[in-house]
Amino acid sequence: MTNSAMHPTSSSVPDFDGLPQAPHPSASCIIKRTIDIVGSIVGLLILGVIFIPLAVLIKLDSPGPIFFRQERFGLHGKPFTLLKFRSMVANADQLKAMVPNEAKGLIFKNEQDPRITRIGQFLRKTSLDEFPQFWNVLMGDMSLVGTRPPTRDEVSRYNDRHWQRLNVKPGLTGEWQVNGRSAIKDFEQIVDLDLRYQQRWHPLYDLRLIAQTVAVIVNRSGAY
Repeated sequence: MTNSAMHPTSSSVPDFDGLPQAPHPSASCIIKRTIDIVGSIVGLLILGVIFIPLAVLIKLDSPGPIFFRQERFGLHGKPFTLLKFRSMVANADQLKAMVPNEAKGLIFKNEQDPRITRIGQFLRKTSLDEFPQFWNVLMGDMSLVGTRPPTRDEVSRYNDRHWQRLNVKPGLTGEWQVNGRSAIKDFEQIVDLDLRYQQRWHPLYDLRLIAQTVAVIVNRSGAY
């Protein structure tokens, strides 16, 4: 029997049978949640310092909102609104069909995407565009470490294997981010990394991935 609560509620997103009923242990781990709360508060304090200069640069670079808001899907397909600093032109969604997809599978990727603004290039290389997501972490929709939060277009085409990615909360970082990020263009490889994370998960492993993420950002490796 299909458990519709495990998937996005919209009728445009299909359900799949045979998925695990229980979430991954990390989803209810008090230690992981504590790390998320502490880390998100620190991240939001940093965001408070950098917000005004980044907001000014974003507005001067191209017309449009400061923040990018998009529906994403989290633990067992629960929808939430993802927050990021806007790194593309305001009508990026309308222009997407004109940009070739260099990735394989259910993700979209183009390293020379012309929709990315000048300040957007900087924000992405430094991962500063991700800082508003600390609010998503504090609210419990995301974790500091997990899987990349998928879009509606992605989950509408998921099979049972793909749905297993969402047995954990989506994260600001994870296996994909520290093991190639923009270099990985095959969605099935990303799924492999997500499932490997679930097998290896431990609070200390989260801390290890967070440390590796900081090293990646400092070295600016794998950014896009």
